[in-house]
Amino acid sequence: MSRLVVVSNRVTVPDKTGAAPAGGLAVALQAALEERGGIWMGWSGNSSGNEEPGPLEMQEHGAITYALTDLTDTDVEEYYHGFANRVLWPICHYRMDLAEYGRKEMAGYFRVNRFFAQKLAPLLKEDDIIWVHDYHLIPLAAELRQMGFKNKIGFFLHIPWPPADVLFTMPVHEQIMRGLSQYDLVGFQTDFDLDNFGGGLVREGIGERIDGGKKFSTFGRTFKGGAYSISIETEIFSKFAIKAEKNAMVRKARQSVEGKDLIIGVDRLDYSKGITQRIDAFEQFVATNPDHHNKVTYLQITPKSRSEVPEYEQMQRMVAEQAGRVNGAIGTVDWVPIRYINRSVPRPVLAGLYRLAKIGLVTPLRDGMNLVAKEYVAAQDPEDPGVLVLSRFAGAARELRGALLVNPYDIEGTAHAIARGLSMPPDERKQRWQMMMDHLLTYDINRWCDDFLKDLIED
Repeated sequence: MSRLVVVSNRVTVPDKTGAAPAGGLAVALQAALEERGGIWMGWSGNSSGNEEPGPLEMQEHGAITYALTDLTDTDVEEYYHGFANRVLWPICHYRMDLAEYGRKEMAGYFRVNRFFAQKLAPLLKEDDIIWVHDYHLIPLAAELRQMGFKNKIGFFLHIPWPPADVLFTMPVHEQIMRGLSQYDLVGFQTDFDLDNFGGGLVREGIGERIDGGKKFSTFGRTFKGGAYSISIETEIFSKFAIKAEKNAMVRKARQSVEGKDLIIGVDRLDYSKGITQRIDAFEQFVATNPDHHNKVTYLQITPKSRSEVPEYEQMQRMVAEQAGRVNGAIGTVDWVPIRYINRSVPRPVLAGLYRLAKIGLVTPLRDGMNLVAKEYVAAQDPEDPGVLVLSRFAGAARELRGALLVNPYDIEGTAHAIARGLSMPPDERKQRWQMMMDHLLTYDINRWCDDFLKDLIED
């Protein structure tokens, strides 16, 4: 069995006890790496200042070697904060208005990918299978090919891929697409993303879909494309949620909402998540359903994100002010309608809070997949499950057919879905939940990992 080499911007290293970190992706990739033996390489998250980074920091854990590199301050600013998060991220989330393209940042992005390839090259064996993750590292295969590597190299994009008219607003869209052509398999979250990629090639006149749409021909190469919806460790997370009911913090939360229905939203602070529209929808729901006054609590957990990028700092203030305004307008002495938490909550507590909540409110304006939606479903009590209210613009909407799908831009429609969810009869809730849970038990994170690697390895 060929060795597996995973490359990602950030690497999840086990703690000093060797325990795998929380989170489905890290667990699945570590399982695949353990099975085959392998390397996980990426940025350490640290800066070397103005000095060139030293040798890779190598850590051995079982059959896995973790290979970490620092980046210079300039690299972090141009590659990570610059091109990756101020150009690729907004463009892929259909926010052309927020994209700040600069040649310096673009050059930094390609330079760091070349640097990663140079650091990785001495570690590679001829028959290694290489799996590259996400938008930070699109040009990596091209750099490796230029160095003469003929290994099987696969790429998985964790965020959406936009349609041609959105993509083409990025000045270097052709170089980015050329970079993807150097992989043997390019994986997207949904069939819509896959179609957007193929459509862009055809629209630009630089490629075509062949073999029934399963392959692409462009820039003198033929390579495979596919949709692989990332998932969670469903069964484990379900047990996690049952166990979490005994957690002291979860018990306190249950007591504090006694007699009230809990609505929960959990999102990293990001403009793609639709948090301000969601707060508007909750306010609208309360305004049009006076019988729910003092009988419902909306808990929004939003850890800080990319505080160095000005748009995110501004958004943090805006969301806090909006939650405060709504509480001031509709709250009472004994009722705070919105509880807004601007920090991370431990995963065991989160699982217990999902299980407590009557509504899981997952309404991004655009999302590659959204694993919160899947975690919410997995955490539910089969005898009394909650209702998932889900944006139709999240990748998860392609799978979770039992959710109440909403347009997050339609404030009244989302408010109506909240009301419908809270009044839904138990039999309908159970039926909708079972449909989604059955799907998640079959298509869990390990299935996602296995399906991608199988397609990458097969000719």
